[in-house]
Amino acid sequence: MSPGSFRVVCLPGDGIGPEVVEQAFRVLEVVSAASPDFELKLESHDFGGCAIDAHGEPLPASTLQACKEADAILMGSIGGPKWGVDAKVRPEPGLLALRKALGLYANIRPANLASESLIEYSPLRPEVARGVDIICVRELIGGVYFGTRKEQGVEPDADTAWDTMIYSVEEVQRITRVAAQIALAANPPLEIHSVDKANVLASSRLWRKVVTETLTKEYPQLKLHHQLVDSAAMFITSNPRKLNGIILTENLFGDILSDQTSVIPGSLGLLPSASLAGAPSAPSAEFKPTLGIYEPIHGSAPDIAGQGIANPIGTILSAAMLLRYSLGLEKPAQAIEQAVRKVLDNREQGGLGLRTKDLGGQVGTVELGDHIVETLKSLL
Repeated sequence: MSPGSFRVVCLPGDGIGPEVVEQAFRVLEVVSAASPDFELKLESHDFGGCAIDAHGEPLPASTLQACKEADAILMGSIGGPKWGVDAKVRPEPGLLALRKALGLYANIRPANLASESLIEYSPLRPEVARGVDIICVRELIGGVYFGTRKEQGVEPDADTAWDTMIYSVEEVQRITRVAAQIALAANPPLEIHSVDKANVLASSRLWRKVVTETLTKEYPQLKLHHQLVDSAAMFITSNPRKLNGIILTENLFGDILSDQTSVIPGSLGLLPSASLAGAPSAPSAEFKPTLGIYEPIHGSAPDIAGQGIANPIGTILSAAMLLRYSLGLEKPAQAIEQAVRKVLDNREQGGLGLRTKDLGGQVGTVELGDHIVETLKSLL
């Protein structure tokens, strides 16, 4: 790649994945065509269920190699009933293997209203949901999901199964630094809410100690407060603004709390996410570009695949995160986000703005993509 060229690997995946990735692909093409300073080289590879069908495995060697050589990766959703829990080969182990191979230890999930006009779709009362702006920063390749385990039916004690939640000082330090860098990039800096279960778990007591030491020593300008995971879950439904800023937490708690916060905006189709690699070894006020996988938080939705009604906004906003965090291109990232807001606030169709079916509208995937692309062109 030349200095002004970035290689972006796209993994369309299964179900509605190819449909929504196509719209984000178009957005990235517009960004690339509008800039004289850089070029985005976009390419697609098989991953997930479609890779099982074509290659016999969810993560073919060629796909893994392309991802390792990429500057950033845009992914659709994977999986479906065809490759369910009883299947001999399933897509999900391929995703875990990809995260591990690329060292993607930091998962970033923002949860906010993409537009004030969407507040009626939140399951929370408007006065509770209004003003919520949370970023979940979840450690992604440690903890109970990657600890030693024993399945039922394995001796000794064949009638028991167990998993171990293990964290090291280094693992907690690096995810804390990522949260701190994101917090410092905001103006004013964001407060960090570290979530654990330190009153019960030894791993959580280590977590709390290391988070405190790292932020106190390296980022003393940031505000930190500790929250037990059960009370954090209650606040997310009763007073989520109390957790505005960054929720910093480990793998299992982050999996649950990031899903819970994602419901607040009213549709899973609206929200992006990033899984990042690379760690600063020393404090920095700037989030430096790093390899990452960017994807919407929703699943593959096989029940609506091929109908052209899936909401592409989560994937399009994932493309904006890709530009920001992996390529260091803040201005086009902001332009994409502004284009999405403008389209959602469009009052031409019955005063409701442009809406896909998940938001009570009738606009299709491609049509919504068309509007976002045209609006983006006017902003670049």
